[in-house]
Amino acid sequence: MSTPVQLPLEQANVLQLAPGLRELQSQGTVHRVRTPDGVEAWLVTGHAEVRQLLDDDRLSRSNPDPAAPKDGGSALLASLLGGFATDHVRMRALLEPHFAPARMAELRPYVEKQTGQLLDAMAARRPPVDLRQAVALSLPIQVMCEWLGVPQEDKDEFGEWTQDAANVGDPVRSKQGLGGLFGYCKRLIADKRQNPGDDAISRICATEGITDDEVLGLTALLLFGGYETTVARIGTCVSLLLANPEQWQALLDDPGLVPAAVEETLRRSMPNPHNGGMPRYAVTDFEIGGVTIRTGDFVLLNVIAANHDETAFTDPDRVDVTRDTAASLAFGHGAYDCVGAALARMQLQVVLAQLVARFPTLRPAVGVEELRLRHDTLIGGLVELPVTW
Repeated sequence: MSTPVQLPLEQANVLQLAPGLRELQSQGTVHRVRTPDGVEAWLVTGHAEVRQLLDDDRLSRSNPDPAAPKDGGSALLASLLGGFATDHVRMRALLEPHFAPARMAELRPYVEKQTGQLLDAMAARRPPVDLRQAVALSLPIQVMCEWLGVPQEDKDEFGEWTQDAANVGDPVRSKQGLGGLFGYCKRLIADKRQNPGDDAISRICATEGITDDEVLGLTALLLFGGYETTVARIGTCVSLLLANPEQWQALLDDPGLVPAAVEETLRRSMPNPHNGGMPRYAVTDFEIGGVTIRTGDFVLLNVIAANHDETAFTDPDRVDVTRDTAASLAFGHGAYDCVGAALARMQLQVVLAQLVARFPTLRPAVGVEELRLRHDTLIGGLVELPVTW
């Protein structure tokens, strides 16, 4: 067995694939690595292999050996996923109707209104302005509260709990965040049982046979997955386009390219600074990419590397808003693709469309080399995104 390569693999800047990751990818598609916690793992970087394993029952989110070490990110995800991981088919069936096109169409006017108000406030300020603070941090939590049926006056607490839960550098803070999140959700579910409204939690509660614990797990998962990830992706989307002025100009010339631009920037999403990929565990022995994975082995599916694979995307490091991104794995693949993709896409499309229309001269206020990734959270994303116009 080859000597493990140490993770993380540092990127030259936050908008580029790590050179070390690119070098590994040029040598093959599956690699033996060591995480920062000293855990050996298989890092999968090839598009075909990642795509296959994202929808492969030979891998699980849970380690079949309970005595084996787990990385912090995996443990947190396991806490949030709860029953979703153990009864995926049923939980997914419960969620999918709430992301139906008709539901997203009903929510879109609210997203457009809230985005407009945030941009009104941004336009009233003297640039430079931190776009992350002005838009990315506020919009997703407002949308999630509206959609789930959480009173807007509670959104600040919700946002704080979610950010704390995702904190990988402070286990005590993370545990407190999870406790606050789950405690509030329990009270909210009890209220929705008694006083249902026209919102996702009320509709989930009305599902025949669903338990409070299942509603709790789904609510926390939706909030966590829909908030932190969307905050990060708004920053990714805008920063990549502003760093490539010809692509921003393409949107000015043809705003109809906004949905394609969202997909292209999702393909180029920033790396997670913590583990190099989506954590999985082998539940049986199997071969892939010329190596043998053994039962219990820790496996990292690096979607970012897969979406930069030259065998799947021509000139993958280039941002191209006219690119065919049908093969993108940004939202996973198969039975395990992201159930909330429609909600994330809709928010990104609304933000980008309004930015293009209202701030045509928008540009970065700092160089790419000055942008920094967040290392205190499971999801990553930018520390800030200063812009001017």
